[in-house]
Amino acid sequence: MKIEHVAIWVKDIEKVCEFYRKYFGGVVQPLYHNPTKQFTSRFVTFESGARLEVMHRPDICLTTGNANEEHLGFAHLSLSVGSKEEVDHLTQQMSNDGIQVVGEPRTTGDGYYESVILDPEGNRVEITI
Repeated sequence: MKIEHVAIWVKDIEKVCEFYRKYFGGVVQPLYHNPTKQFTSRFVTFESGARLEVMHRPDICLTTGNANEEHLGFAHLSLSVGSKEEVDHLTQQMSNDGIQVVGEPRTTGDGYYESVILDPEGNRVEITI
């Protein structure tokens, strides 16, 4: 068994897709639109075969309070970048680009080397080896 894809609701599909393209090398697929349901989505595919479905529908409420606080529902997306050095480099690049870093690079208690940033809509993204 493998996970086929992970889906996330967003306000701005293009901005979020561009984030995952720019920083993680994702390939943004064509826009799908269902006018009856007012639903749009794009898949972002990654070299490993993983896929992220970035979705929007105007009636989906995205208010979760403070984006820095944990909340019920989607907790985080973890993306492997291959090395400790790349975790450090990418985290620094994102910080320089004004992306909010909420967890500096570190080794966690369970042995992961990771940092945590917020994507353009406040979703937690864990950058790991």
